[in-house]
Amino acid sequence: MGLRFFVWAGLQSHYRHSSYMYSKACEFLKIKQNPDLVLDVIEAYRVQKCVVNVKMFKVVLNLCREARIANEALLVLRKMPEFNIRADTTAYNVVIRLFCEKGDMDMADKLMKDMGLIDLYPDMITYVAMIKGFCNAGRLENACVLFQVMRRHGCFPNAVAYSALLEGLCRHGSTEKALEFLGEMEKEGGSCSPNVITYTSVMQSFCEKGRTMEALRIFDRMVACGCVPNRVTVITLINGLCAEGNVEEAYKLIDKVVTGGSVSDGDCYSSLVVSLFRINRLDEAEKLFRKMLASGAKPDSIACSMMIREICREGRVLDGFFLYDKIERMQHLSSIDSDIYSILLAGLCQGSHSVEAAKLARSMLEKRIRLKAPYIDRIVEHLKNSGDKEIVAQLGRIGR
Repeated sequence: MGLRFFVWAGLQSHYRHSSYMYSKACEFLKIKQNPDLVLDVIEAYRVQKCVVNVKMFKVVLNLCREARIANEALLVLRKMPEFNIRADTTAYNVVIRLFCEKGDMDMADKLMKDMGLIDLYPDMITYVAMIKGFCNAGRLENACVLFQVMRRHGCFPNAVAYSALLEGLCRHGSTEKALEFLGEMEKEGGSCSPNVITYTSVMQSFCEKGRTMEALRIFDRMVACGCVPNRVTVITLINGLCAEGNVEEAYKLIDKVVTGGSVSDGDCYSSLVVSLFRINRLDEAEKLFRKMLASGAKPDSIACSMMIREICREGRVLDGFFLYDKIERMQHLSSIDSDIYSILLAGLCQGSHSVEAAKLARSMLEKRIRLKAPYIDRIVEHLKNSGDKEIVAQLGRIGR
């Protein structure tokens, strides 16, 4: 009864179910757990000789889509002729997308071919769903062939179709083919012009294959086409360049990007600091980090946390504290990892640096930062041994 009421409500002329309503209906009626419900309601309409229309079937198919029940959606689609109702492209698209998401591309492909038997034609939604499905299944050749087929059928690829294909090619490491389609997008221009996400996906694919210098040339192409890089673009290239030992190129890249103004110097250099840590160029990372602070560039939380953690790991706890203090005075600590406070405080206590420990404890109290469990006992023990009851009491308040 609940399902039939939901279907009835969806047929009203001045009302349309939202995605939220479909989601809540699936949850309330437990359609995913009881998928036969949708078939039972169709059968009830047939037995009771109810007057139904395409819109009714679409409401039921949309429920199937929300519940991700592809097989039942296919059965619903197959039942439409029993009511003398002809399915349209929208109905087929719902079922095709479900099988694409399920990974059953043979069935999705069959359904797309079945459309032609009743004089229906795939639209952009059909082709994009199929291209994504083939790419997700690793069937890149099928995706590329379909991309050409859609042109011949008068459905010219847009930026969404190109991006779906490029993303799949890049994900599976087919860099040369991705570069070929990127060139097509640039040639097409207009609404097909690649955007920053498209370019970055291709660059990332080249970087993952250890071909970052080629990725850098794609970056230059992107800028020449008037497409502005974002933070992800820059991080991708800096990581790749440093991993391959091209640190000087990373500095040159940052100069270009900062001059262009699309990404801040703080974000760029923070990424470089992190990359230098990853390739074990620790001294250079620390020099760059201190240079950032001196110039007023704002390091991000990852760079701050890694820097202080590494200094403490080397046993330079006071250096770590003074650096922390400097960063705090510049108001750059809003999102530093909370465990760094505990690591730093434990080191100060172990080194009997009571004044600095007290200052850090007060800062933790002000920020309501709790001590991490592995450090509590060690810190309290050292403070008790030093006879500093005030700090012990403060830490007790932090730990509650």
